[in-house]
Amino acid sequence: MIDDTAQVSVVRPLKRKSRKERTKRRERYLLQHGFVFEIDDTSPIRSPSSTLQENNNSLTRQRLFNNDSGFPSNLNQSGVKPKDHLYKILVIGDLGTGKTSIIKRYVHQFFSQHYRATIGVDFALKVLNWDANTLIRLQLWDIAGQERYGNMTRVYYKEAVGAFIVFDVTRVNTFESVSNWKADLDSKVQLPDGSPIPCVLLANKCDQQKEGLINSKSKMEEYCKEKGFSSWYETSAKENINIDEAARTLVSQILLNDKLINDSNKDGDQFSLAHTNDVKKKSCNC
Repeated sequence: MIDDTAQVSVVRPLKRKSRKERTKRRERYLLQHGFVFEIDDTSPIRSPSSTLQENNNSLTRQRLFNNDSGFPSNLNQSGVKPKDHLYKILVIGDLGTGKTSIIKRYVHQFFSQHYRATIGVDFALKVLNWDANTLIRLQLWDIAGQERYGNMTRVYYKEAVGAFIVFDVTRVNTFESVSNWKADLDSKVQLPDGSPIPCVLLANKCDQQKEGLINSKSKMEEYCKEKGFSSWYETSAKENINIDEAARTLVSQILLNDKLINDSNKDGDQFSLAHTNDVKKKSCNC
């Protein structure tokens, strides 16, 4: 006879983990073993309403592997991981000068006549394989033209190491605002040694009829020297004129500042403009 009181154990099938859980588990494993993921140039401009960490996580999941072997592409042929720099770059200037168009062209190689005015701040990520030993990630912060009159710019400018100020060559009033933008920038953010961050002036929409001082290059050179600009370029997001060159000039100046600051502090606490894993600090023996 079968004992009806006997307890019957029920074997439940194991629940298969969701794709999202499996992806997160794979990410944790790879990160623990020293893999570094490269954020692709095609990452969209995002509003920073979500944190930067969330943005990086989502982009990492989208670009988890970039070749069939599963190895990240930011390793050079010798197998040595390049030094990774993360720099925050501001893009500021009056409303309608083409700041968003410049970022779109630089990051995505894309131009459109139809953009909504930026509200607050947006940002995009650009990855540069500078050389065999240097990988640079640029955070390009697209700050709305009307924000200079608000109280949030100090927050937006925080930790920036370089900037573009943009004006429209077809509207003289946008050039007249350049000195105000530069003064505001210099008053709210400095390098660790107290000097102004490098800033490149962009005379945008140069494919159109120009007005004002921009028609005299010698006077523009004098103006930029007087206001403390690192350099200036006539640019066009529509025709893709001088945008890559201007960015390269600014990044070169940032790298030089980074090196000079670290070299001058070899005997003291070490710090860097970039967020890298190679920065070391001396411990206190107090």
